[in-house]
Amino acid sequence: MNGPRIVQAERTRSPLRLVPGEMVVCSRSTPAAEPLDPPTTSALKSTNKFRAGEHFRENVAPGAAVRIAWLGATFMHRFAIKIEDAAGETPIQFHTLLRPSRNQSIIDELEDRHETALGDVWCLLRRQPSGEAGILLTNAAPNIFYVRDGFGKLGAVDAVWGGAGWEIGASPVDGDRPWPSGARVLSR
Repeated sequence: MNGPRIVQAERTRSPLRLVPGEMVVCSRSTPAAEPLDPPTTSALKSTNKFRAGEHFRENVAPGAAVRIAWLGATFMHRFAIKIEDAAGETPIQFHTLLRPSRNQSIIDELEDRHETALGDVWCLLRRQPSGEAGILLTNAAPNIFYVRDGFGKLGAVDAVWGGAGWEIGASPVDGDRPWPSGARVLSR
């Protein structure tokens, strides 16, 4: 038989990109920072919501709840407007990226566990407000979260400790940007 020979390629899974690590439980509830309002005005406030814009603010003062040195324009436009349910606890696990990888490859490997919430990001930042040791990397490597923005679209939120404070950016998940090996991906 002359002509090209068609061989069915065997589908093989690419080597793992992520190594799982520690898991922590984050509470999305935000502690009351001020005394309760009288009943007439407290009915107007909803305490069971996490309003990202009230928490994610640039502030590197020593007394800041979380020292944030920079918030990217994309993060501010897409994520600072988001309001989420604040109640509940969420187990969050970190994974170390073994080789440079793009968002879609990481999401595919994490399957249905890839998505987190901004309340989860805030919870982890509150555990390391001034760059202390913890689940988030503080060695200038990115900590990557996959979060739905205020418009319902999935995006990549990255938090990097920059010495003076956290630098928080955002990018679309369908971009070509590869994340470096050693980065930390956080998921459910």
